Amino acid sequence: MRLKITFIFFIIISSLFVLTSCSKFLSQVPDNTLSDDSIFSSLKNTQEYLAQVYSNIPDPYSTRGNWTGHTIDFNMIADDGNILAQSGFGVNNFVNNTLSPALGAYSLLWSDYYKAIRTATDFINKIDGANPIEVSDFYKAHYKAEARAMRAIYYFWLIRLYGPVVLVPEPISVNSSTADLALQRTPLDSCINYIVDQLDSAYTELKVISTGSQPSSEPLNKEYGRVTTGVCKAYKEQVLLWAASPLFNGNPAYTSLKNPDGTPLFPQTYDKNKWKTAAEAAKDFIDEFVPTTYDLFTESDADPYMAAYKACRDVTSTDWNKEWIFGRSMSGNISFHNYNCTPKLVGYTNITAGGGFAAANQSLVDAFFMKNGLPISNESSGYVKTGFSMYQSPADIKQRSVFNQWVNREPRFYVNVTYSSSYWINQGSSPTEVVVNFENKGNSGYSQSPGGDYSMTGYLQRKDVTQSTSSRGACFLRLAQIYLDYSEALNEYDPGNSDILKFLNFVRQRAGIPQYGSGADMIPPPSTQSAVREAIHHERQVELAFEGNRYYDLRRWLNAITELNKPIMGMNITGNGNDFYNVTFAHNSSFTLRSYLFAIPQNEILKDSKLVQNPGF
Repeated sequence: MRLKITFIFFIIISSLFVLTSCSKFLSQVPDNTLSDDSIFSSLKNTQEYLAQVYSNIPDPYSTRGNWTGHTIDFNMIADDGNILAQSGFGVNNFVNNTLSPALGAYSLLWSDYYKAIRTATDFINKIDGANPIEVSDFYKAHYKAEARAMRAIYYFWLIRLYGPVVLVPEPISVNSSTADLALQRTPLDSCINYIVDQLDSAYTELKVISTGSQPSSEPLNKEYGRVTTGVCKAYKEQVLLWAASPLFNGNPAYTSLKNPDGTPLFPQTYDKNKWKTAAEAAKDFIDEFVPTTYDLFTESDADPYMAAYKACRDVTSTDWNKEWIFGRSMSGNISFHNYNCTPKLVGYTNITAGGGFAAANQSLVDAFFMKNGLPISNESSGYVKTGFSMYQSPADIKQRSVFNQWVNREPRFYVNVTYSSSYWINQGSSPTEVVVNFENKGNSGYSQSPGGDYSMTGYLQRKDVTQSTSSRGACFLRLAQIYLDYSEALNEYDPGNSDILKFLNFVRQRAGIPQYGSGADMIPPPSTQSAVREAIHHERQVELAFEGNRYYDLRRWLNAITELNKPIMGMNITGNGNDFYNVTFAHNSSFTLRSYLFAIPQNEILKDSKLVQNPGF
C-alpha cells in the first residue's frame, strides 16, 4: 500500500462531500486553493481544514445500492433486507458472494478513511503553529483533540471491516524511498491499543479545556456532529467490544495470518478479560453521561403502546435528540432513501411514488416480538400464521383487514416494516386513503414494475422514511446500543450479574413490551448464559434494525456463516389474493469464511510488497 503523503499542501474541495449542519463550522466550504503557509494563517482556513477531517464520515442516506457517500448500504447485505430486484446494484455482490479484491467497495472505503486519517495527522502536527492572533490556544487544543479522536474513529471503522490495518501515526516524507513506503499491517491488539490510547488522549484534552475560557465568537457546544468527551468514551467502548468479540478474540481462522516477518496479526488465544474491559468501558460511559448528557428518547401519549411506537419511530429521525451520541451532522440525499423505501403506489394521484425496492426480509419480520413481548415461536405469544383480522396498527387511522401474522406485533415492527395493507406514511392531497398493496397486481406489486422497481419479498423497509425530504442528520451511535453492548459484555464475563437484564429491560421498556423479571406484568427471564446471549442478540436485531448494525454484529459474533447462508424468504410476490400470503423462497444468499473480512484492495497489494492479503482472497 502506498501511503505516500505528497504534501503540496493545498485543498481541493470540489470533489469532496463537505459536511453541512446547523452549525457555522461544519458548513464551511473553502472557496479557493490554499497553500501550506495559508492553511493555518486564519481561524477560517484552519476550520476549513479541520472540516476535511470530518468530510469522509459516511452518508448512509446517499446510497442507492452501490458505493456512494463514503459508504455502502450495509442494511441490504445482512439478513434484514435486500435490494435484489435491482440486479445491477453493487451491494448484490455481497449477497451473491461474487467478491474479489478488485471490488469497488473495498477500495472506496479503504482510500476514503485513509484520506481522512492523513488529513487528521497533518492537522495534528501543524495546528500548534497556527497564527496565534487568529487561532487561540483554546481552539488549537480543541481542534487537535477533535482531529485525534476522528483519526481513531476512522481507524476503528477500518479494522471492523478489514481486520488489522497499517497504522501511520506520523506523516511520511515526500522523499521516502520505495522501500520506506512498503509498510506491514499492524497486529490487531496493537491497533486496538493505539485507538483506545488516542481516544483517551482526546477525551482528556477535551475535558481539560472544557473548564477553561471559551471564546464567545465560536460557540462549539452548538455544533452537532463534532467530537465531544462523550463521543470519545462511547467509541472507546465500541472498540473494546470488538476486541472482545469472537471474530477478533482468538479466532482460530486467523491464527496463521502473519506479516512477512512472521509477526502474527491476530491474537492467538481467547482472552475472557477483554469482555470485562469492554463492560467496564460501557459502564464508565453510562456513569459519566447518563442521564445528564444522554438519555433514552421518549414521547408522550395517553396510550403507552402509542407512546412507545412514536418514540421508536422518531428516535432516529428526530435530529440530535438526547439519545444520539454520534452521527453525520447532515445528509444531503435523504430523498434517495425515501425513494428506495417508498412503494410504487400506481393509480394514486397527487402523491409522491417511489421505487419500492428496498425490501425487508421475512427473517426480520419474524424476529419482532408480539405485543406481549414474547417471540412468535412461543406457544403463549398469540401468534397466528393464517387468516385475516380487522386490526388498527399504531401507524394507521382505522381498522382494516390485516394478515394475522402482522396483527398485535410489538411497536417496533410497525416502525420498521411496510407490509401489504399498510396505511402509507405520506398521504398526499388525494382524498382517497393511500394503502399499500404488494400483491402481484396491486398498486405496488411485482407486475407494476418488471424492470426492477419492486420488492423481492413483498415487504419494504420503513424506518426513517419521513414526510419531509429535507436534509437531516444520520445517527451512527445511540444510547440504546451502549446499553445492549454493556449487557452483552457483562453476560460474557460475569453471567448472572443483575445489570445484564436491568439494561436489557431499559431498551424493552422504551419499546413498549414487557420486561424480563418475576412480576405479574413481566415475562420469565432466560435462565442460562447462552439463553441470555440469544436474548441480547435478538433484542439488538429488532432495536437496531435498518441502522447498519446487523451486518457488523453477525460478523462480530461469527454467526454470519449460518444466518447469511439461509434462503431469503418473503411473501409470494407473483400471487394475488390468498396466494400472495404464503411465505415463499425469494433468493439464495451466500457467505463463506473469507467474507468475514473485506479484502485489502488489489491495487494496494500490488503497490506494497509487505502488505499481506486477508484469507480467501
